[in-house]
Amino acid sequence: MKYPIGIQDFEKIINGGYVYVDKTALIHQLVTEGNIYFLSRPRRFGKSLLVSTLEAYFQGKKDLFKGLAIDGLETEWAEYPVFHLDFNGEDYTQSGTLEKVIENFLSVQESIYGKNPIDQTMGSRFMGVLHAAHQKTGKRAVVLIDEYDKPLLDVLDTGFSTIVDGEKRLLEDHHRNILKGFYSVFKAADADLQFVLLTGVTKFSQVSVFSGFNQPSDISLDARYEALCGITEEEMYRYFAEPIEALAQKYKCSTEEMKLRLKLQYDGYHFSDELADVYNPFSILNAFDKKRIADYWFATGTPTYLIRLLNHTNENLNELTGIYYDPSQFIDYKADLEKPLPMIYQSGYLTIKDCDLDMGTFLLDFPNNEVKKGFVTLVANNYLQSDKDSGSWARDIVGALKTGDLEQFRKLLTSFLADIPYTMRRKETERERERYFHYTFYLLMRMVSCYTVYTEKQQSEGRVDCIVETPLYIYIFEFKLDGTADEALQQIEEKGYARPYEADKRKLFKVGTVFSSETGTISEVKVTER
Repeated sequence: MKYPIGIQDFEKIINGGYVYVDKTALIHQLVTEGNIYFLSRPRRFGKSLLVSTLEAYFQGKKDLFKGLAIDGLETEWAEYPVFHLDFNGEDYTQSGTLEKVIENFLSVQESIYGKNPIDQTMGSRFMGVLHAAHQKTGKRAVVLIDEYDKPLLDVLDTGFSTIVDGEKRLLEDHHRNILKGFYSVFKAADADLQFVLLTGVTKFSQVSVFSGFNQPSDISLDARYEALCGITEEEMYRYFAEPIEALAQKYKCSTEEMKLRLKLQYDGYHFSDELADVYNPFSILNAFDKKRIADYWFATGTPTYLIRLLNHTNENLNELTGIYYDPSQFIDYKADLEKPLPMIYQSGYLTIKDCDLDMGTFLLDFPNNEVKKGFVTLVANNYLQSDKDSGSWARDIVGALKTGDLEQFRKLLTSFLADIPYTMRRKETERERERYFHYTFYLLMRMVSCYTVYTEKQQSEGRVDCIVETPLYIYIFEFKLDGTADEALQQIEEKGYARPYEADKRKLFKVGTVFSSETGTISEVKVTER
């Protein structure tokens, strides 16, 4: 089986004999039920392949679709003039790059369909060439814009500037004005348009690129198109039974165990209230191709715009996850508000895990272990600014918990905390100091993604600071800031934190841990066993 790793060209995939998960029934539905769409999906989720497939369809390349679902649905296979603009592959932090990309695009199209000398602005030229294409071919134009938001995301919150008409302007504002004028064409050119699709990571609102034209139909949370990108669980088992079995043999486990392992690592995305499971296609295909379960998607790099956003937010990650939100809180990124939630969600680091249909709210949390471990590691490095390699530290911690070696666990935790700069833990009030240490431990334990980790877990008589469950052991942690380990252990007993595990056959450790606000690390640990 050939896997299209890094291949986003539909024609190349089909002609090259690569595996193709058939999305053409949904594509046919898309093109017959509407004409102007916007779709937000995380990076490396198949948006570019979707655009390429639509391009081939609207070019009437019937032979490429032989044997696919659309082959039995489409009867006309009409050829339309297709305008495909891809904003990938350029660095928009360089002044003038956006103008150059659009100019090259327009010049190519004008060489095909002609240019009206009256049209001078980018918007008027675009509108003119769309009209010319309609007149010349007798068919309305199809516009496909891939990663429409990259020119904005590249410069978001950078402070980079440029000179426009002799005046200094933020590059972010300059790009937004260019795109706003460019996309405003869709409103005036409606009679010349057959179909429009814009894809991207982020939906900007307020001072937006969308405000100048007819609002597109946002299908990002539309249950009908939840599976338009990505690989559903049904598709996983239908298309990839052979590589799943091969992985099971390599890891010496049953097929069902491997399915569960892949699900925990790469599944968990939901893009509507119907909660259809969607796997990250980039990660799962890499796992099959390399015959190894690893962190492929996160390893390709964290978007710089998200790092910049997180650098100046005061919101803790544990205060963002596991909470129900109104869609308005995470669907649109409001450029004048420094709120990380929309960016984190739209970038694929959080996803919908449940919904309350009566209230119209959605529960957001990490989609899977790959994302959880990677993102928490990123946030931990950014927040704690430790000199230690958090990835290798996390692996060592996992090893210590796996074997029940609490002394090694204590040493690893102590050494990591000791490397955090004093300026990071310097807090003015006792409440701030306690909040810092709780959040620090939350981040560190969240990195242990291969185990079940509960932080601040609600029980009948109170909240447990942390519980870690491994196949052989259960660890119940209670933390005190400048207290004693005995006080922590006493609280575990008095509150009955171990009671839910009375029938559990695994070995249970009760761990009283004391943080020192003076040294910034652990001053005392005591353990009792069951």
